[in-house]
Amino acid sequence: MLQRVSTGDGPVRRWLLDGLQADRGQIEHGPHRKHSWWQVMCLTGVDYFSTLGYQPGIAALAAGALSPLATLLLVLLTLFGALPIYRRVADESADGQGSIAMLEKLAPQWWGKLFVLALLGFAATDFVITMTLSAADATAHILENPFVPAFLDGQQVPVTLFLLVLLGAVFLMGFSEAIGIAVVLVGLYLLMNGVVVATAVLRVLEEPHLVVDWRHLLTSTYSNPIAMVGLSLVVMPKLALGLSGFETGVAVMPVIEGDRPRRIRGAKRLLTVSALVMSVFLICSSVVTTVLIPAREFQDGGKASGRALAYLAHAFLGDWFGTAYDVSTIAILWFAGASAMAGLINLVPRYLPRYGMAPDWTRAVRPLVLVFSLIAVVITLIFHADVEAQGGAYATGVLVLILSAAVAVTLSAWRRGRRRARALFGLIAAVFAYTLVANVIERPDGVKIAAFFIVAIVVTSLISRATRSTELRVTDIHLDPLAERFVNEASGEIHLIANEPNDRDQDEYNDKRREQWLNHRLRSAEPVMFVEVTVVDASDFATELSVHGEERFGHRILHYRSPTVPNSLAALLLHLRDRTGHPPHIYFHWTEGNPVTAMLRYLLFGGGDVPPLTREVLRQAEPDVIRRPHVHVG
Repeated sequence: MLQRVSTGDGPVRRWLLDGLQADRGQIEHGPHRKHSWWQVMCLTGVDYFSTLGYQPGIAALAAGALSPLATLLLVLLTLFGALPIYRRVADESADGQGSIAMLEKLAPQWWGKLFVLALLGFAATDFVITMTLSAADATAHILENPFVPAFLDGQQVPVTLFLLVLLGAVFLMGFSEAIGIAVVLVGLYLLMNGVVVATAVLRVLEEPHLVVDWRHLLTSTYSNPIAMVGLSLVVMPKLALGLSGFETGVAVMPVIEGDRPRRIRGAKRLLTVSALVMSVFLICSSVVTTVLIPAREFQDGGKASGRALAYLAHAFLGDWFGTAYDVSTIAILWFAGASAMAGLINLVPRYLPRYGMAPDWTRAVRPLVLVFSLIAVVITLIFHADVEAQGGAYATGVLVLILSAAVAVTLSAWRRGRRRARALFGLIAAVFAYTLVANVIERPDGVKIAAFFIVAIVVTSLISRATRSTELRVTDIHLDPLAERFVNEASGEIHLIANEPNDRDQDEYNDKRREQWLNHRLRSAEPVMFVEVTVVDASDFATELSVHGEERFGHRILHYRSPTVPNSLAALLLHLRDRTGHPPHIYFHWTEGNPVTAMLRYLLFGGGDVPPLTREVLRQAEPDVIRRPHVHVG
């Protein structure tokens, strides 16, 4: 049942819904053109690598002279914690579902769906705040450059909004265009950083007394190495922004070219190379910025506040090179939101439409780009484009996703009986749990913002689920050989008696047939079959029907499993009409009870007042009354 956008739609609608597919395979693997792993790494790297623009300054402000040691601990956590976890996630989510899909299987039915919605709320917090925070930080770099015209002073919000609109415009042009821009920006930015860091390292080597002064400051301030490590661990949660990018790395796996094994290998290379490159830059930059920049310059209002490497670029390479470095930093900070946008438009269609908790158009890229761009604009206005005010929410989203991945991988190792892996990943999960709790205690605003996203996603998702409840919700129908024979032998009109399977004994079927004969005067010669539906997981939305034929006590029965009774019956009736060329008939008995209660039973448990709901689904699916299957209730 592959469905495409109607060619009769207007040009704007066709453009917006370009690439929209109803085929599940297309949803799983994404509508985008595929790219090499290193190109996709650049797309995720615009977020990950862009943290070099502010991470050294954050580390120096949080840890002071201990900044290199605290950064080293962060690098160790990256290489021996986050990296092995997400390499394992890549093995189990080659279609881009990430760690959320691994945890989805742990909770049954509606609890699992609500759990996923909560995780999606944190993911939305991470990705959306990535866009707004990075754009605001890019604006800060623009306004602090000495060559910027004076009339832009104090225009933080308008400039940030302009950058967000420009980012959305890039994605409206196309996903491949975004990757092309990312490759250029990441290559230029890493080259410029390499020049700045190499120049700073040479300066340190030329003036060794600077290192001696730094070591003297450490030994005079801290009593012993254990105290230094302990204090570095305490401030490490403040450096959590340096862990961003891993969840996005697995979310965009469908964009990597090749079959499933090649996508997995490419994603692992992407994660490993980006982590190694970033680790080298973080360690080197933390050392040179701590040794070369006076501590007062890292404070609010200081020349190195939030831009430590830019400070060194201007100081040692001149204002012209410094301005060029600022431009590269501004560009990658602006485009860091592209990584988040890519994560959102690859992650959201894999869950909400499948749950029936989003409109069908959310499987297309451009409408999602417009929605997330609008949300980013609202968030920017709420926080007045303040980088610091959004930092807590960003770190909270990052840490929750990494912790969820650590828990998912630990449980996977537990199920597989791998004791060493279970112990290792459990320890890593404990470290991330500590980091998350410490961050939440210090910056609780992150949880508040995440809670807003969670509530918004849950409410809108449930409303969407309710409004879409009368869709057919069946992707395909398969009849087994016996069911095929029943249909083929029923020449002319088909008459189905809906039966709720209870004892399934001879009396049940005889009584049901006698009831329908009395109510509807069915002739004994009519080709009557029973149809029975077993509700499996009512929280599922769309499904394929596998209809099995069965003969019991001389009666022919069609039986199948489905998340909902009315929708699947309507789909089966339309399928039989198309097979035979005649609208089939289905017979029910009245369902007694409160209609409100019946509607809630339908929404939550897939049953409810089946006869009128079946007719309503048919009415929406087939507007032609002549071709519509007949529903009889008595």
